[in-house]
Amino acid sequence: MYNSPHQIYKQSSVQTANGGQLIIMLYDGAIRFTKAGIEGIHTRDYGKTNNNLKKAQAIIHELIASLDYEYEISNNLKQIYEYLLHQLIQSNMKKDSSLASEVIIHLEELREVWKQIIKGNASMVTHAETGV
Repeated sequence: MYNSPHQIYKQSSVQTANGGQLIIMLYDGAIRFTKAGIEGIHTRDYGKTNNNLKKAQAIIHELIASLDYEYEISNNLKQIYEYLLHQLIQSNMKKDSSLASEVIIHLEELREVWKQIIKGNASMVTHAETGV
C-alpha cells in the first residue's frame, strides 16, 4: 500500500507529538469535520453531512476518553463535550447548520485555551531548565 508524502508527514506528526499537541490536533480535526458537515448541509449533500459530523463526534468521544478525572476541571470539560455531542447529533438530524456552527465556536475557544496552556507550560519548562 502506497502512502503519499502528505500521509507519511501526518502520521509522523501524530507519532512525535506530545500530549498537548495531540489535543490541539484533535480540536483541529473536529473543527475541520464540523465545517465539512456544515458545507454538506448547505449543498444538500446529506451523506457528506452525516459522515463528517459523525467523524467530529468520534473525535469529541476521544477528547472525553482523554480526560484525567484526577483534576476537577475534567468533569466540567466532560459536560461541555457532551453538550457539543448533543448539538452535533441535533444538527445532523435536523440538518441545521446553526447548531454545528455553535459547536465550532466552542471548539475554537477550547483550542485557544489549550494553546495558551501549552505555551505557558513550555515557558515554565524553559524557565526551570535555564533559570531564566
